[in-house]
Amino acid sequence: MAEPLLRVDGLTKRFGGVVASDDIMLDVSAGELHAIIGPNGAGKTTLIGQLQGEIAPNSGRIAFDGRDITALPVYDRSMLGLARSFQITSLFRDFTALDNVALAVQAHAGHSFRFWRNARAESELRDPARAALKRVGLEGRADVIVSSLSHGEQRQLEIAMALASRPRLLLLDEPMAGLGAEESARMVQTLRELKQELTILLIEHDMEAVFALADRITVLVYGRVIASGAPADIRANEEVRQAYLGEQEVVQAQGAGLGATHG
Repeated sequence: MAEPLLRVDGLTKRFGGVVASDDIMLDVSAGELHAIIGPNGAGKTTLIGQLQGEIAPNSGRIAFDGRDITALPVYDRSMLGLARSFQITSLFRDFTALDNVALAVQAHAGHSFRFWRNARAESELRDPARAALKRVGLEGRADVIVSSLSHGEQRQLEIAMALASRPRLLLLDEPMAGLGAEESARMVQTLRELKQELTILLIEHDMEAVFALADRITVLVYGRVIASGAPADIRANEEVRQAYLGEQEVVQAQGAGLGATHG
């Protein structure tokens, strides 16, 4: 059996008396879209912060492509092929969409930011930036100022910026947060296309999207993994239903897996 691209072994993180990650075990295979779900306060964002290197665990091990990266900083993990989009958009709102992605290309390449005016003419930055925008369906919005983009377009732009680092594993923290039905449908299509090329670890509250996209799903509750498996197995798991929704909401979940808004 092939070694997973990402392996998490016994990851534990405490904030005072709160255990945000409780001995988490997790494997993500190359080429899969693996979703992490759970109610609010389950520790999902803390987990992804540890995977990216922003948060240091108290104990446990993170391996990427067979290499122990537990102590590596964010930049070194990025160079190995981990990239993240955030739960809250973090963009340069007075720059164009293309400028934002070109800056991400520049940052990953390690170039200086001092000569940004001249950098706008550099094809080594602009060409991969345009290619990243095309991958998320924003090629026609390249020259639009970010503040003029819709919320959904800004979420797509953030993914394009993550793609600019040419990742092997894309960490997505609630990419559909705040999107309307039409924008959510576009995001699902974008992720469906990206999963043909990339390994993706997805944190998402929208259960309809999760069950449409995921190859495997892991459920966190109070920082602990209570189930992990194929979508059909998670949908049928009574412990997941009780922990995620509560007894009174089980019936409402029949049509959409686990419900579309809880998390």
